[in-house]
This record gives sequence, C-alpha cells and structure tokens, in this order.
Amino acid sequence: MKRRHCNALLCAILASGAFHAALAQAPAATKVLVVGDSISAEYGLRRGSGWIQLLQTHFDREKRPVRLINAGISGDTTSGGRSRLPALLRQHQPAVVVIELGANDALRGLPLAMTRENLTAMTKASKDAGAKVLIVGMQVPPNYGGQYTRDFQALFKQVADAEKTALVPFLLKGVADQPDPTSLFQEDRIHPNEAAQPTLAANVWPALLPLLPKR
Repeated sequence: MKRRHCNALLCAILASGAFHAALAQAPAATKVLVVGDSISAEYGLRRGSGWIQLLQTHFDREKRPVRLINAGISGDTTSGGRSRLPALLRQHQPAVVVIELGANDALRGLPLAMTRENLTAMTKASKDAGAKVLIVGMQVPPNYGGQYTRDFQALFKQVADAEKTALVPFLLKGVADQPDPTSLFQEDRIHPNEAAQPTLAANVWPALLPLLPKR
C-alpha cells in the first residue's frame, strides 16, 4: 500500500495543535429561530427573497456568526406554533426565538384570550430553554370592528410587557399603512410582495440586534 504524505507545513501545524486551537477559537453561530406563518414562510415569493433571508444575507455580508432558522409554516396559528415549539427548541437550541404568529388567529376569528395565552406560553417556554424572545406584532383591518382591531393590536405589547421581552410593534409598518398599499401586496391583498420584504426586514432589525452578542 502507498503511504499518504501530507504537506510538511500542514503536518507541522497539525502536530503542534495550532489547527485545533484555531477551530476552538472560531465563534459558534448564534442561532435565531423564527416561528412564524406565511409571512415568514415566503408565501408567493421567490425562495430566498423573504425578510428572514434578507436579514441572513446582511449578517453574512458583515461576517457576523448569526444563523437564522426559518420555521415558518403557511397558515399556522399561535396554537400550531405552541404545539411545535418544544421540538424546535430541542432540535435547534436557539439563543433567540422570534415569534411571528397571530394573524391567522384573527383571520379565523379565534378568541383573543387564546391568542394571548398561546403567545405567553411560547414566550415562557423559550425563556425556560435559555433563549431571548422577540415578539412580532400584527394588526388587522378596521373592518373586523373597532374594538376587536384595537384589542388585537394591543395583545402583542401586553404579552411583551408582562414577559419583559423585545417587541416589533407592527411587522407591516411602512407597508400596510401606506396611502395606497396595494403596490406592496400580492394579488390576494393579504401577503406582502417581494418589494415589501426589505421594509419588513428593516422593521425587525432594530429589535433583533440588541438580543445578539456584541461584536
């Protein structure tokens, strides 16, 4: 059998342990788990064009060791997110959990008390697993009724305040509140289009950044 020879310099590095020391010094990526619905799952968009991937691209460009894990599922509710969160926490062991859920609860007319309870439970479970939490708020159109609209908008801040977590007040700020927002939505007028994704990423960025290790 022929013996395999390595480059003399590489052999010297391996023998000295410098190679293993360099690996040990490389920072581990900070995992950010995003548990969301269709707005996170890139519904109707080109793959890789959604707001989560835009944030990942920004971190990569800055050479920051941050890895976003997109656990968005179209149509998911806070109940669905609550049921699948424990497995996601065990699998990924994230440092930060971003909860982008609640819109489908409202679209289905589910009780707001249940939405609030589910968000609270998800927040507590994430913190118990050692993760910081960012809650992403949503709003519904006024045709749902004034009181329902106000109560739905308020519940995200209520949970964030009670659990002392970070908050994005409204993910679609600068998109849904434009004088004519139709240009920033898909034909269903529910899901933001590709042109809106940088705005969504910009809304999340300032709330997410303080939860990450300083450079």
